[in-house]
Amino acid sequence: MSKSFVVIRYVLSLVLLLSFQTAANPVNESDPFEKINRSIFSFNQTLDDYLLKPVAKFYVAVTPDPVERGISNLFSNLKEITNASNNLLQGKVSQASVDLGRFTLNSTLGVAGLFDVASGLGLKKTDGEDFGQTLGKWGVPAGPYIMLPLMGPTTLRDAPARFVDDITDPIDYIDEDSQKMATTGLSVVSMRAALLNYDNMLSGDSYSLIRDVYLQKRAYEVNDGAVDDEFDDLEDY
Repeated sequence: MSKSFVVIRYVLSLVLLLSFQTAANPVNESDPFEKINRSIFSFNQTLDDYLLKPVAKFYVAVTPDPVERGISNLFSNLKEITNASNNLLQGKVSQASVDLGRFTLNSTLGVAGLFDVASGLGLKKTDGEDFGQTLGKWGVPAGPYIMLPLMGPTTLRDAPARFVDDITDPIDYIDEDSQKMATTGLSVVSMRAALLNYDNMLSGDSYSLIRDVYLQKRAYEVNDGAVDDEFDDLEDY
């Protein structure tokens, strides 16, 4: 896929750049690339402050709550395919069957996923799964923390794993480029809108806070909750 190839090439280039920077100025074990990560974080924050956050606020202001909830449900439903695939790869067959059941019910009775009828029928939504978590289950270490432009926090393990998840992302199979871009854009805005209430939590050194929350949350997810984590109520969109 062209999108995956471009980002993979970028990640590899970034890793090479970071390796040179780290050799001269190591910081800490989990975030050896902190200096350049902070620069990228600052870029992302500026973009968010002047573009993404205002658009998300406008979206919330003009979109009726039922419509906003339906759009969120739709994109959440599309992720059930990725959830099921990774649960199967992790050997969690029963959970994969729940994911597929949710996708089938919500895609039909739920009008293409706009309504979460599956939860009402006893198929409760669980934490999402991705290939980064699958690799973690297989024993692949997370590796260094990396902040990517536009894409945000990740690790050396999780960054390339995103492209495997693209294979099960229905949005990637939209033929018309304009429709794919519009759908992806709406997904990003919906995701950012859902996080607006967390903005007030960011104070002081927001870079360190986001890094620590991300790393603890990923460890919690990989271990299916077997890690003490005070941030376990933050949902991954």
